[in-house]
Order: sequence, then structure tokens, then C-alpha cells
Amino acid sequence: MVTLKIDGKIIQAREGTMVLEAARQMNINIPAICHHEAVEPWGGCRLCLVEITHDDWGGWSGLVTSCLYPVEEGLIVTTASPKVIETRKTIIDLLLARYPGSPRIQELAREYGIEKTSYVPDVGRDNCILCGLCVRLCAGMGMAAISTAGRGAAKEISTPLQEAPEDCIGCGVCHKNCPTMNIPMQDKNGVRTIWNRKFELIRCSACGKAHITREHAEYLCEHQDLPPEYFETCDQCKRLENADRFAAIVKW
Repeated sequence: MVTLKIDGKIIQAREGTMVLEAARQMNINIPAICHHEAVEPWGGCRLCLVEITHDDWGGWSGLVTSCLYPVEEGLIVTTASPKVIETRKTIIDLLLARYPGSPRIQELAREYGIEKTSYVPDVGRDNCILCGLCVRLCAGMGMAAISTAGRGAAKEISTPLQEAPEDCIGCGVCHKNCPTMNIPMQDKNGVRTIWNRKFELIRCSACGKAHITREHAEYLCEHQDLPPEYFETCDQCKRLENADRFAAIVKW
């Protein structure tokens, strides 16, 4: 364990813990739209910048991405110093210019008092902020259905050759975790459509709800050692069944 100070609070954290994680454990809010606990940190959005210094550094201080900077003994972290706030506002200003239609960026802009971008907005773009979270989560699932493609201003998240990806299992992880809700997914009449592919949804034998794609269920059976019958009922019906079972035990 190492001892450090974040916003004046003395805390202890395990060695190797990133500053962002340590701060969040103390309910200290640091914005980070490209971060997710399920995958390795990437530091792409740069919004999680914090200011660090140390008593042994002779007064030197600097800005670091908190999702990539590990805690260390005696570290002093300030998450909302004037330097941090101004730098963060500049980043949000640039993001607002490049992605003016993104609700998440608009929300951040309002939070930091930015009514409109000081640059020329690119009104022709979609809401993808190229945080790469969807790609990393897909890879974390063991798939390679999507990736970054192109360079510079033409960079985008795409499927191989912009065709329906064979690797996709229709799990919806990318859709559910996209911070700007830019990845469309539709469940209709027992069919899920995502990335230009259609997937049959398994219906719950108890309530009839279509709840998981057949490909996703097969993947989980293979990699999580789950029996196929596990997916005959949806999660909600499983919870209700367990609640009834426990209620019967208590009554007994």
C-alpha cells in the first residue's frame, strides 16, 4: 500500500493502482469518457488530466492523464486546479468543435461553462468521438468485429472492409457502452440488427421476451462453461425465480 494525497485527502491505495481509480474510490469525480473498468486504460480523451507534485520534487508540478499514471508514495494530486480546469476546457472546446452534435460533449461543455465552441464547428460529423472504447471492449470479448480505420480527419470506427462483420456475435457491448450513443442497435420482432448484421434473439420460455442473440449464447456456453439451458430464461425471470425460491425458504 502507498499513501498519497488527492484534493487534500490522505488516502491509501494498492501499488499499481492508477490515480483515476484511487480518486473514484474516494468518490472524487474526474471526467473520463474513454475509460471503462473492463479494459486496459487508454488515455485517449485526455479529459482525466490532473495536476501532480511531490514534496521531494522541489516545487515542480505537471499535468498527467490520471487513468495511466500509477499512485506512488507521497504523491500530491489536485483534480481541479486552475491549470487543470483551463486545460480541460480547451479540450472540451476542441471536442465541441469537432463533434458539435454529441449530447455527451454538449453536457460536458455546459458543465464547464462553455456555451459554444470558439472554433469553427464541423456540423457534418456524426457523434463518434473516436474514444476507441467500443473497439477495446469488442477485443476484450475476444472478437475483432470493429476497429479504427483511416488516418487524420478521415479516421473512423469501422467493420472490416465496411461490410457486415463475421466476428460479431450481436452482444451489443459496443452499443451499450458508447459514451455518445453513436452505435445504432435495434431489437424488433425477435431480430437484433447491429453493424448491418441481423441476429436471431432467443426468447425467454417464461415471459416470452427476446433477450440474447443465439451467437452470443453459444459464445458464452463455450467460453464461460454455461449450459445451453441457462439461456432458456431471461435475467429478469431468473431473478424472480430466485426471489420466489428464497421467499419459500424464509417462509419454511
